Amino acid sequence: MTDQIVPVAGAPDKAEISARVATVQSRMMKQGLDFYLCFSPDNIFYLTNFANFVHERPFVLLVPSKGKPLFLMPKLEEPHVRIRSVGDLEYLHYFEFPAPRGRQWSDRLKTVLLPEHKVGIETLCPLAISREIPGPFVATDIVDEVRMIKSEYEIKRIAYTCSLLSKGHAQLLAGARPGRMIVELHSLASSAMTKRMLMDNPNSNLLNSKFAVIAQPPQISHDPHNFTDVFMKFAQGGPHVSLASGLANGYGAEVERTFFINQVPEKARAPFNDMLEGRALAYELTVPGNCMSEVDRKVNAFFKSKGYGPNLLHRTGHSFGVTNHEAPFLAEGYEHEIKPGMVFSIEPGFYIPGLGGFRFSDTVLITDKKNRKLTHAPESLEELTLEAKPSFIDSAKALMMKLLAKRSQT
Repeated sequence: MTDQIVPVAGAPDKAEISARVATVQSRMMKQGLDFYLCFSPDNIFYLTNFANFVHERPFVLLVPSKGKPLFLMPKLEEPHVRIRSVGDLEYLHYFEFPAPRGRQWSDRLKTVLLPEHKVGIETLCPLAISREIPGPFVATDIVDEVRMIKSEYEIKRIAYTCSLLSKGHAQLLAGARPGRMIVELHSLASSAMTKRMLMDNPNSNLLNSKFAVIAQPPQISHDPHNFTDVFMKFAQGGPHVSLASGLANGYGAEVERTFFINQVPEKARAPFNDMLEGRALAYELTVPGNCMSEVDRKVNAFFKSKGYGPNLLHRTGHSFGVTNHEAPFLAEGYEHEIKPGMVFSIEPGFYIPGLGGFRFSDTVLITDKKNRKLTHAPESLEELTLEAKPSFIDSAKALMMKLLAKRSQT
């Protein structure tokens, strides 16, 4: 695996897609499958470079054990598919959904899949799709498994997303100050990243791109997915927990930090340092040959030894690729070997009601012997104690509120 990672923003070439299809077909043959049916939009994107909003009209990719994949789609979308798709495909369309018997999408499906064919399907394939398969089928996540090891091209695409998110996260930290609405910085940073992406690649697929750059103030940072109040404001002190996450033209990553503004509450210092120690242990363990389950078990055991057992809410990490949340997982019970070419978040953390959340996250590549961070953000308590004064507008509002309160008392 190369030491030099040059971020790439463009679409995969035909050779990249062909290699993916060939790897899937090789696994199909070992399982005795005649066809593999993809319904997951993520798997379809992985094998074709086509992404779209999927409504009620089915998109189905049929991968034969030999030859070109067949893409079954609504006629309405065929021009879009032809423009976006990469690689050798055969195109099959149906007119509309719903449709009269004989002209339904399933009728077209059955012109390819015959009762004697053995078909593989994704374990999360909807019943509405699988029940139309005329012959025997088995649930097997071949494409999801192939996606676990990234090609050199995929690593460069993920590195590109990491570069955007690292800059967006830096913009969030630079603009954080007591009293400022967090959604304001989300808007500024996500807009800047989208603009940069489109400048680097004007053909980026906006249907497969999204950015979130946001933070939780200390009063709710113990609840890691609580973003119910879009008008939340940064506060004096902390811990705040930041999040810069997203997809850039179909490839995901994230970077997160616990940070403080102007001062660090004394009771937050020990948990912050304990979080860093657990994180260091996770990095030490997340190397080729180790078991993913053991990484999480040992990190959790360390946190429990420090008294944070009741404050653990999630695993040590998950992977990225054509999504920003996918297998494999650094999680207890997930008995899989860590291998070069995998990409993980390393984000052990814990959450203390009444104090806040303590979590860093980086997007990390597994190399031949160890691991390598692809995202960049401050790491020390000193760097993450931001010096920031309220804005003139915020100060004027506070003064006005004091004057109004004083007047109401007279």
